[in-house]
Amino acid sequence: MKTIVLTGASDGVGAAAARQLAELGHRVVVVGRSPERTAAVAAEIDAPCHLADFAVLGQVRRLAAELREAYPRIDVLANNAGGIMARRELTADGHEKTFQVNHLAPFLLTTELLPVLTASDATVIQTSSRAARVFAKFDIDDLQNANRYRPQTAYGNAKLANILFTRELQRRSGDAGISAVSFHPGIVGTSFAADTTHFMRWVYHGPLKRLLTITPEKAAEDLVWLATGTPGESFEPGEYYESRELPAKINPDSVNPVLADQLWERSAALGA
Repeated sequence: MKTIVLTGASDGVGAAAARQLAELGHRVVVVGRSPERTAAVAAEIDAPCHLADFAVLGQVRRLAAELREAYPRIDVLANNAGGIMARRELTADGHEKTFQVNHLAPFLLTTELLPVLTASDATVIQTSSRAARVFAKFDIDDLQNANRYRPQTAYGNAKLANILFTRELQRRSGDAGISAVSFHPGIVGTSFAADTTHFMRWVYHGPLKRLLTITPEKAAEDLVWLATGTPGESFEPGEYYESRELPAKINPDSVNPVLADQLWERSAALGA
């Protein structure tokens, strides 16, 4: 039995993965933003739960402290929380919201938990997206997406950051026992993009939704595959997967080691 901390677990892919992992006999720690939905999922699978809004870094630090105190061993940290924002807005911490919620907050959570994770030889999973290749126009000097903001570009940049973070986490902590991996869950029929006017809302919520999306339960299967798999056998640590395969087409920036190192250093400074 593994202890699996799963963020973004109050809805969609996260909730579906929580149910599947619990059915397999694992101890799932449900993390979400909504008190009502998070508690409901936790009660359904008889699991503990914790609350944090990733748009507030103080709540992320509190969450990390709670997790360190409650779980001396964490076998898997699945950074699954995220979203696309309709317009550019800054969080209370002064960061562009897409960047903070999708990358900076999970970066902070992971690094705050790193002593526990390394001691546990943990797998750290990032829910990324094919948007990293399709939409990203990554500029290390514009992490806050201040120049010509577009929702899909900001989202793609954040998902690319997830992949870069995975690679750099593996480089820095792989020898200490960490196995980091990122993946694309598919185009999933959830509440994702519901608050944006971008065309992605039409894809996820329009009349062709059933043809263009997969169910959260189906998408969760890949997260479960990584969470229950054996690093080096089921998947290669440090890599990014689509449909359980290494994709033939990638964004060249996603394998740039200099960029990965720069992103880590700047993220660490911004989250301090």
